[in-house]
Amino acid sequence: MNREPVIIAFCCNWCSYAAADLAGISRLQYPGSIRILRVMCSGMVHPELVYQALNKGAAGVIIVGCHLGECHYIRGNDMALTRAEIIADTLEELGIAAERFQLVWVSSSEPERLVAAFREMNERLGIGRTPEIEAPEAPEAGR
Repeated sequence: MNREPVIIAFCCNWCSYAAADLAGISRLQYPGSIRILRVMCSGMVHPELVYQALNKGAAGVIIVGCHLGECHYIRGNDMALTRAEIIADTLEELGIAAERFQLVWVSSSEPERLVAAFREMNERLGIGRTPEIEAPEAPEAGR
């Protein structure tokens, strides 16, 4: 069974999930490979969740939180930044490509920024690219 690759997006309830909602309302399209999981705060995403997602077959994981200094839980995005550094170091030790993980800051009023981050990760991982196939030569007209 051949499954389509997916990117797990852990989105903060207050900013990035709201931006995803606004993207939908605004009819902004992002890749179908993205699977959004709403969390109350990006700081609540434990590194183990990222490792599990990648081990279970996710092509990539992106954590999207409020801009630094704008967290509804005061220091949650600082915790997310600290955890992201731990995750990046651990992935390197495990031999997992660094481009499979990303941390992004997006406010609720930035749906375009969210969509751009999703598209950039999708392209970086090569998801959705159609391989170049040469068209067969047309047969010569019969005589």
